[in-house]
Amino acid sequence: MSKRPALALAAGAALLLLAAPAVTAAPYRPAPVELEETVTVDPTGHVSADGTVTLSGTYRCTGSTGAAFVSSSVSTTKASATHGTSTLIQGIGGTVAVCDGVTHRWENTSRPSPAIGPGKVSVEATVAELRFEGILPLPRIHADERHEVTLAKG
Repeated sequence: MSKRPALALAAGAALLLLAAPAVTAAPYRPAPVELEETVTVDPTGHVSADGTVTLSGTYRCTGSTGAAFVSSSVSTTKASATHGTSTLIQGIGGTVAVCDGVTHRWENTSRPSPAIGPGKVSVEATVAELRFEGILPLPRIHADERHEVTLAKG
């Protein structure tokens, strides 16, 4: 083989190597961690002299595309000589939620009727979002929690 074809072959191979993208190992990146969506309820709520109930806690949610809210409700059980035992569920306000993966505080206030006095109650708090499916807004639950709470005067 003469020098000219060998030089041309070597030059062509060098150009191919220079033109090809460099192959390097990708830097190590841990898999993204899914944030847990949560809602908590503080163990003590408050009921004022006029019957206004205040509940509070924390929430964390991610990935909302629609309007998101923290809602809360109180369940009370009453005994009656004529009707036995009955459970009354009453909504206690709602708060706009920001679903950015950060833990936020929430506080809901309402004056339910019939009035609720101090004592133990069952509280449910829910972080929900309204997402449109076509023309219908459908709820998507991000987090839901139930706790026994003591309503204190104040």
